[in-house]
Amino acid sequence: MDIAVFLVGFLVTAVITAVILRFLIPYLKSIKMGQKILDIGPRWHKSKEGTPTMGGVSFIIGSVPALIAIIFILMNNGGYGYIAPLCVTWLMAVAYGLTGALDDRTKFAHHTNEGLTAPQKYALQFGIAIAYIAAMRIFGFIDTTVWLPFIGREIDLGIFWYPIALVALTGIDNGVNLSDGIDGLCSSIALAVGIFFAAAGFRSSDPSVIAAAAIMAGACAGFLVYNWHPARVFMGDTGSLFLGGMVVGCAFLLDNILILLICGLIYIIECLSVVLQVGYFKLTHGKRLFKMAPIHHHFEKCGWGEVKVVLTFTAFTALTCVLAWFGLR
Repeated sequence: MDIAVFLVGFLVTAVITAVILRFLIPYLKSIKMGQKILDIGPRWHKSKEGTPTMGGVSFIIGSVPALIAIIFILMNNGGYGYIAPLCVTWLMAVAYGLTGALDDRTKFAHHTNEGLTAPQKYALQFGIAIAYIAAMRIFGFIDTTVWLPFIGREIDLGIFWYPIALVALTGIDNGVNLSDGIDGLCSSIALAVGIFFAAAGFRSSDPSVIAAAAIMAGACAGFLVYNWHPARVFMGDTGSLFLGGMVVGCAFLLDNILILLICGLIYIIECLSVVLQVGYFKLTHGKRLFKMAPIHHHFEKCGWGEVKVVLTFTAFTALTCVLAWFGLR
């Protein structure tokens, strides 16, 4: 059953995502749903101006038939208990994706690269995170215990578990969002993380983890057909926030949120680079710690090509995922 769940989740999502994009890209071009490039970005990114964005819609649509097929597989094999947590997690990721879609549409309406304000965006993300945690706790899919990677023991954090869960949900989601700045970067990294979680699901014999990871990896694989440099479409916040929800959702389904500190280290680094850049800029009255943040742009400014950045960051993520494997229970 586990193998069937993975193959259906991965292949169906990948194929349908790629097919949808075949028709979605011309449509996005026809309505002039093109990316706006900020002047503060790398000057060579100006050539990307007008590239269709909001391609992440294909993730959400492509994952629906895969999810339905997986539900049938689980029902036919007595895996009823895995269906509800999988669906709740998928709905959380979709809610994040719709938040991104609202942000993308706002940018399009204003003809700028500025969508929702930071407070508006974070308020929606926190609301979704709270609803997800509440649903997973009420239905008994998670508890307040955490597994300590490499230490090999479990501890109950009690009430302190909730802020950690909220930070994980919103922080990783924003980290995935920040990694979407170079052709193929966000989808390549998420593909590696998805493969890791699928392997972790096989190890724990949990079809819900396998299914969520397969859907995420499949969406990335299908999207890379059109998003590899030079990209013909961008996922927009619609896609990156959906993928962020799936990444952190896999950790919740695995009941091992601290593993995100290892397998999702690149997302934490992306977030920290922005926080450090802003803080240093304010403290030094205008000086910069990095040439540009998030940190993938720093390496671009250092002369790295986009493909080199993508391959390096993905290889780094693959290594952290291998390390995370030894921290699983």
